[in-house]
Amino acid sequence: MKAVGKEVTIVMVEDDEGHARLIEKNVRRAGVNNEIVPFTNGTEALDYVLGTDRSGKVSEDRYLLILLDLNLPDMSGTDILDQIKSNPHTRRLPVVILTTTDDEREIQRCYDLGANVYITKPVDYDNFANAIRQLGLFFSVMQIP
Repeated sequence: MKAVGKEVTIVMVEDDEGHARLIEKNVRRAGVNNEIVPFTNGTEALDYVLGTDRSGKVSEDRYLLILLDLNLPDMSGTDILDQIKSNPHTRRLPVVILTTTDDEREIQRCYDLGANVYITKPVDYDNFANAIRQLGLFFSVMQIP
């Protein structure tokens, strides 16, 4: 997956180690070999994406795709989404929500905040693996601005 000829780094924010391994394994199975930078909490993910000063300047020349769980130990994924999408340096970064939350209001809120895709994780392993494989195929043809 490339953006304007540059490699895209996948930022995975997922606190469940089993889900994180499954996501990475199935993204790889779909032929996506981009670097995946994993985070298990929102604070470290925001430090990476926005910088410790939260200015966002650290990402102005980076090409990132963010996979974001909503249920994190230190903050909600919607707060992270809001901070990324309200920053002028990161607002165009694609954010894919990957979560077990299927509440219609939460889904709408994420889209209102600027999420590009919202995927509900199936609880069943095989369905989850299949959904992630399809996501990997989507990444392989996706263009990032």
